[in-house]
Amino acid sequence: MKRPFRYIAWFVAGLFLLMAGPLLLATSGSLQSAESWQTASRESAGIAPRPEETEEAIIQVYGARAWSWRGYFAVHTWISTKEAGADHYRVHEVTGWRRYVVNSSPGDPDRHWYGARPTLYADIRGEEAKRLIPAIYDAVASYPFPEEYEAWPGPNSNTFVAWVIREVPGLEVALPNHAIGKDYLGDSLIAEVPGGTGYQFSLGGYFGVLAGVREGLELNVMGLSLGVNPLGLGIKLPGIGELGLRNTNPMTEALP
Repeated sequence: MKRPFRYIAWFVAGLFLLMAGPLLLATSGSLQSAESWQTASRESAGIAPRPEETEEAIIQVYGARAWSWRGYFAVHTWISTKEAGADHYRVHEVTGWRRYVVNSSPGDPDRHWYGARPTLYADIRGEEAKRLIPAIYDAVASYPFPEEYEAWPGPNSNTFVAWVIREVPGLEVALPNHAIGKDYLGDSLIAEVPGGTGYQFSLGGYFGVLAGVREGLELNVMGLSLGVNPLGLGIKLPGIGELGLRNTNPMTEALP
């Protein structure tokens, strides 16, 4: 009789480990207030350089906590680009309330996501950004799920950003472990990791493992991921994200 109880104890312990982060965020009250999404802030966070004052090409990858209770579990990610000499940015993202879910249009690259302040994950500028931007446009146009959206396990906004990164050689940006949907591979079981060097195995985004130089090691259970990142000197916790000492993504040294 001891063995069944042992299995139950392991199951309960595993469930607690997966849900501890989201439950902590839910009880801490540290995320968005109860304001309506119609009035929640969409203002620029002042992270990106002003386009009219910056000649060089720029690529930035951002993420912010998802709206409402989804923010206890995941972030929403997007990519912004500014061509050399342009006086505006283009924001590339997926939103689930449209029939054609892909949105690629001029906008503030660092705006709040309905009250949630964005985090800059990667920043690429100059000649490298100039070379990569046309390939980003091509990848956005060829996204294979332009009329599909499922918040869990995907395809969603994070599936889109991961797809674009994988399709652009040299972009190589690791997305955080709580970007739920980044591991959704459609009909594929194996793919290169967005961070460039490494591979991942995924069963429809529900279960999977990932190993990459920038990402480290991740175990995905029902869309919630945990792991370690040796290069970033960090650990990855479901809902909370990565707690590390280093950002392993490309970052411009002199940020505004």
